[in-house]
Amino acid sequence: MTVSRLTSTRPAARSLMVLTMAFGFFGGVAGTGAAPAQAVVAVGVSAPVASRALSITASKKGAPYLYGAVGPYKFDCSGLTKYAYARAGKTLPRTAAQQYAATIRVSKASARAGDLVFFMSGRSVYHMGIYAGAGRIWHAPRTGSYVKLVTIWTTAVTYGRVR
Repeated sequence: MTVSRLTSTRPAARSLMVLTMAFGFFGGVAGTGAAPAQAVVAVGVSAPVASRALSITASKKGAPYLYGAVGPYKFDCSGLTKYAYARAGKTLPRTAAQQYAATIRVSKASARAGDLVFFMSGRSVYHMGIYAGAGRIWHAPRTGSYVKLVTIWTTAVTYGRVR
């Protein structure tokens, strides 16, 4: 398959073709006759939905924090992510713990912009934000603060992809 053919295909189909070609699902790995490679692909919402949710989150820069608020002018951490994804067309549960349970775990290396970042204390989620890439998140941190972009300050985080 030529590169020009790949660029003219819809994004979802193009991704499947690239995976198929890269992992040698037809005819073994790289024509060696070896068994086809196994790929683990994290499924979730489409990249455009996640990207739109991220853009919506960024548009709320400076909105004040209010415990329990889900927007459109004030937010708490999970209210911000719930609001952004709802505006992008995807429903999330209300609380950080519920959103954690409703997402698919992805590794830090696999995290992409628009994924959710959950801050953990043991097995409990105490805060969350939306991944902006390059180790940064948009979040609504605490009373007296506002929605802002910051660098992730701890390694005690888990990444979740919206289903």
